[in-house]
Amino acid sequence: MLDSFDIAKPRFVIGQQFTSLGKHPKLCTVMDIHKTYNSRNELVKVRYIATHEFCGQTVTDYDICETTIARGAK
Repeated sequence: MLDSFDIAKPRFVIGQQFTSLGKHPKLCTVMDIHKTYNSRNELVKVRYIATHEFCGQTVTDYDICETTIARGAK
């Protein structure tokens, strides 16, 4: 059951590494956690910022959901 699930507590920590899915998997690292609150100060969304390397450059994705990290976590 999901009774023990708490959206306020991040499921993954900064520094967590995961492999992206798709045709060309990449090793990504969680760099930050963004939380969105509504006008009543209720947490409505949790998104992660992750980076990976592509052709010698660091690419940052600012909208990673928990499911993506869970599917590729080591």
